[in-house]
Amino acid sequence: MANIQRTVALLVGIVFVLIGILGFIPSFVPGGSLLGIFAVNTLHNLVHVLFGILGIAAAYTGWSRLYNRVIGIVYLLLAVLGFIPGLTFSGALLGLVSINLSDNFLHLVVGAVLFIVGFFVTERVTAARA
Repeated sequence: MANIQRTVALLVGIVFVLIGILGFIPSFVPGGSLLGIFAVNTLHNLVHVLFGILGIAAAYTGWSRLYNRVIGIVYLLLAVLGFIPGLTFSGALLGLVSINLSDNFLHLVVGAVLFIVGFFVTERVTAARA
């Protein structure tokens, strides 16, 4: 899998699925925070699993660049929304998905990486050496 778009979509997809599953295991979520750092709830975990499955599927169906672009935009938007105090009610963005400052910064980083890869990284064609 030499294609950077496919590789990133696959790796992000796998990580999202794993994080989503870990969010359902109580020992990884003491006090409602995944690994003691990131706020999660059932909906948040389901979103991670869904985005993970989409990433894995995108890596094998030719949609990886689109996945990287769309999820990059979505996560950048989530980061911006998460930093707006009036949109977080009782520790949940729009009252739905648990979120905290650590989540916001992670969303910013993930969004920026996927956005950059999706929109600005291109494959180089190299000649095979004999």
